[in-house]
Amino acid sequence: MTPPPPPPTTPAAISRAYVTITAIFTLSASLIWGVNTLFLLDAGLDIFEVFVANAVSTAGMVLFEIPTGVVADTTGRRRSFLLAVAVLLVGTVAYVAMAATGAGVVGFSAASFVLGVGFSFYSGAVEAWMVDALVATGFTGSLDPVFARGSQVSGAAMLGGSVAGGLLGAVDLSWPFAVRAVLLAVVLGIGGRVMHDVGFVPRAMTLRGLPAEMRAVLGASVEVGWRARPVRMLVLVSLVHGTLTMWAFYAAQPYLLELLNRDAVWVSGVVTALVAATTIAGNTLVRLFTQFCGRRTTLLLASSSVVAVAAIGVGVAGSFVPALVLFLLTMGAVGVGTPVQQAYLHQVVPSSERATVVSFGSLLGSAGGIGGQLGLGYVARSYSMGAGYVVGGLVSFLALVPLVALRRQGQPADVIVGRRAGRRGPCAGQGLPQVALVDTTPREAEVVGPGGAGGES
Repeated sequence: MTPPPPPPTTPAAISRAYVTITAIFTLSASLIWGVNTLFLLDAGLDIFEVFVANAVSTAGMVLFEIPTGVVADTTGRRRSFLLAVAVLLVGTVAYVAMAATGAGVVGFSAASFVLGVGFSFYSGAVEAWMVDALVATGFTGSLDPVFARGSQVSGAAMLGGSVAGGLLGAVDLSWPFAVRAVLLAVVLGIGGRVMHDVGFVPRAMTLRGLPAEMRAVLGASVEVGWRARPVRMLVLVSLVHGTLTMWAFYAAQPYLLELLNRDAVWVSGVVTALVAATTIAGNTLVRLFTQFCGRRTTLLLASSSVVAVAAIGVGVAGSFVPALVLFLLTMGAVGVGTPVQQAYLHQVVPSSERATVVSFGSLLGSAGGIGGQLGLGYVARSYSMGAGYVVGGLVSFLALVPLVALRRQGQPADVIVGRRAGRRGPCAGQGLPQVALVDTTPREAEVVGPGGAGGES
């Protein structure tokens, strides 16, 4: 028997392994993002049943986010990642099997739940493994370039995967799922060879002790995430935004083809790639906007307003080109608001409680996604896809309520601190107390992919 390869022992080897795993995993995931809704419709589900299955996937992520996090923090990040890939492989194959057997909404919901559980195992495991291993192998540099490189490669893989999935789907809608299964098998092999828990010592976890660990984490999440008023306002914004964005992405696939009046599956792949590019552009514009605006709440209020108005415009556009432009504007505004909201959250949360609060915000955002997919999916079936966008846009205006309340608090974290941050004009930070912290406005583009935001991911 061939002995297993030794674990990477240098920071460069760890970084290469991290980038490689991230790239292939993202490529495999994004292959179906542009065709998932079309695949389910072709399998016999109606539009409401499609979003029932997607909501079940999101529910699987929500329900297992904490248990799988406990697994990663006790038995090891490597084990959590390998379980994620194995479960996703099973769920992907099950999707194709459900279509072949005409299983209907119940069968697809079961397969979707498996996929949601798989992504909950993946959440944060690779990043935690990389950081632990870098520290253990003597890394003394900044983590920012490493994460930036991972984001760049992930964004490129997302663009390529979305287009490739659309082209494969034009031949047969099951092909993107089949190729995804093959790539997941490749990722499983690579992860098994190069991922070792370097710098992390796993500890035993019994099934009897798991409930106690889960109660402790969940209790801390609710207490810390709801106790501070600024945090409470920000997580409420995540809840509202989740109701639209998760549904809107997957609804765009059949809606835009309906407006185009063509059965061109490859168009959905191109649109998905454009969404990724537009979101990256929105992330990048944050740096430009902060040169003229010194208050985070101004950027959040503006981006949330654009999301709501543009989403309503998508629903009433009536033709392909204006609907596509407004849809991309919606996703671009999400790309602007998300990193600003993250920066604000990290400014008001102590380091010791940061991971807990971020997890709580993610849980509420996913909960909003479940409600949005079910509610807007029902509207789409009962009335029209356009009506779903109109209702979703109107609901999105509710995010302005907690944002206005947050602005009135005059929190020091509302001020964007930095050499190039805005100091003049109606949204400058003059008159507010400054915080002596390094500016947390993201310096690199952070891709907000449709993956964890919805449906199948």
